[in-house]
Amino acid sequence: MLPTSYSSTLVAFSLIVAILASYTALNMAGRVSSARGKASALWLLGGSFAMGFGIWSMHFVGMLAFSLPISISYDLDLTALSLLIAIASSAFALWLVCQKELPVMRLMLGAVLMGMGIAAMHYTGMHAMLMEPGIVYNPVLFAVSVLIAIVASGAALWIAFRLRREGGRVVYARIGASLLMGCAIVGMHFTGMAAAEFPLGSYCGAASNGIANQWLAVLVIVVSLAVFAIALIVSMLDARTNLLASSLDEANSELVKLALHDTLTRLPNRVLLGDRLEQAIQKTNRGKKHFAVLFMDLDGFKAVNDIYGHHAGDLLLVEVARRISETKRGEDTVARLGGDEFVLLIDPGEPEDASALAQRLVEIIGQPYNISRNVMHVTASVGIAVYPLDGATAHELMINADAAMYHAKESGRNSYCFFEKAMNTNAHQQAKLQQDVRKALENHEFLLHYQPKVVAPDGPMIGVEALLRWQSPEHGLVPPDRFLPMAERTGLIVPIGNWVIDEACRQMRAWQDQGHLDWTIAVNISTVQLGHTGLVEVVSGALQRHRLEARHLVLEVTESTAMRDAEASLIILEQLSKLGVGISIDDFGTGYSSLLYLKRLPANELKIDRGFVAELAQGNDDAAIVSAIVALGQTLGLKIVAEGVETPEQQALLTRLGCNSLQGYLLGRPVPAAQLPHSLAALKQSTVTL
Repeated sequence: MLPTSYSSTLVAFSLIVAILASYTALNMAGRVSSARGKASALWLLGGSFAMGFGIWSMHFVGMLAFSLPISISYDLDLTALSLLIAIASSAFALWLVCQKELPVMRLMLGAVLMGMGIAAMHYTGMHAMLMEPGIVYNPVLFAVSVLIAIVASGAALWIAFRLRREGGRVVYARIGASLLMGCAIVGMHFTGMAAAEFPLGSYCGAASNGIANQWLAVLVIVVSLAVFAIALIVSMLDARTNLLASSLDEANSELVKLALHDTLTRLPNRVLLGDRLEQAIQKTNRGKKHFAVLFMDLDGFKAVNDIYGHHAGDLLLVEVARRISETKRGEDTVARLGGDEFVLLIDPGEPEDASALAQRLVEIIGQPYNISRNVMHVTASVGIAVYPLDGATAHELMINADAAMYHAKESGRNSYCFFEKAMNTNAHQQAKLQQDVRKALENHEFLLHYQPKVVAPDGPMIGVEALLRWQSPEHGLVPPDRFLPMAERTGLIVPIGNWVIDEACRQMRAWQDQGHLDWTIAVNISTVQLGHTGLVEVVSGALQRHRLEARHLVLEVTESTAMRDAEASLIILEQLSKLGVGISIDDFGTGYSSLLYLKRLPANELKIDRGFVAELAQGNDDAAIVSAIVALGQTLGLKIVAEGVETPEQQALLTRLGCNSLQGYLLGRPVPAAQLPHSLAALKQSTVTL
């Protein structure tokens, strides 16, 4: 047999070509898999050529590394045939790995077919040498080389199928896989070469019309590198283009999402809700069914914003949105309109289903929230409108559900209410009242009346309580119960309350200038005011502006207001107390205060609610309650004031029970500041008469 040898440089280069061919094959599999339609066919065609030429190049670079002591050249036709076999095998492989599934049986059959194709390419290339006499093959090594081709093909198919998707980590996996696949291909080739034996006296019959060795080496090396470079560059450009297109699609999707969803809670916004409502109307009209709109507004949310800040308020809204989303059914739509307003679009089987869902929402939203290490409380008022009974259009449904929600607020909050036609009228009235109150504040139509507070039983007068009145050009003198609930609900109570504090301090300064240096003036503080972060600054500013000592101002806070959020109220009241103003707990006995919190509140006065005074008589339950309140107040070191005193009997009994001060129509009605001297004169006259 003729002795053989190998060029170590070309052997190394054949390994490099095999690795590059493997990487190109994996990359082409990814491109074919990700493409669709005509583009997929083009990538399959181009990828087959690049992959087939790569395998063929590795084979012939390995052939070029092989040396015999005779001249060697190759038959052009058989060489071209071996290239076509490599391209065909590559096309089959790419087609196979780009299927949706690759079960074991299909993988095994594909490995056999592709392995046989590669073996055919190799031995056709060997036959292109046209040796005389013919090449003798070692049957064992021949079989091993074919087996290696089949096993390597199976591994390559499986790896290509697993790594066909694009991605950052896939690139590194492909590099590692390319090293393994390249070594396997080289192993198959040189096993096949080792199987070939050349008898002594052999010569190459293709030397006269074949391709010379040196020229074939240059051609294969240059063309193979060019093919790899072109394939990978085009693949990278296509991947970049697809990435850019994907990024643009994602950006467009995000823009659409931002346009149709609330940025804070990620719930559908007003625009998307409107579209869903129109779809629901069309669907309902076709099926002759109905659906319901639940309009939700949070009670007490503004106080959370004012006390804890808007960031905490935003976190609270996100948590509320989560609770609503977890409560709704899968087919329902929940949206945020803005602020603390949410809408739930449902398809109830019966109206009872809507009421059951509304009740669950009220209960779940009303549970405590732990936000930024603070326990917060809000409740929900829910209005329900049903299509088509409560509106023929999306706009009418929303308006009527909103009206029902406001009715739920006026009925005590933390509840739900179905729409009724009478609510529309009330809603319009409330809207007009709100507009009128805003104008009244701008046009200085509000004024204060003052009711005397006297030392029990009959004087002297030690101060007054400032009571708000509205002198409307259209309606005359409007009582506070007509507009204050609306003002508190809409937040107008804050600017109105600020005006009351300032005006009361101004009037107190005027009375002090007249010589009444020991009087105090009491001002009522609402729940919303107490929760407003600017209250302390408003009080401090009014005192400084009118040069009034803080001890002459008393802030009256109802028991239920102080206990609504006891910890937050305690912080605000302590800040007010540090200014030196008096703190009075109004309407005591009607709320739900804890004695622990009552002890901690910086109050110096308790006012017994008029409800206990109205039916007060010797020996009845009200007398026992008043006696207990007086005893509690005295134990805590608080002054006791009873309001609503209208009869001499009440006056005498309250004095006997231990009240320090009295207030009521018997002792003086609320009057403008100019009429207060006449009220005092009448009080002195009645005292003399008694």
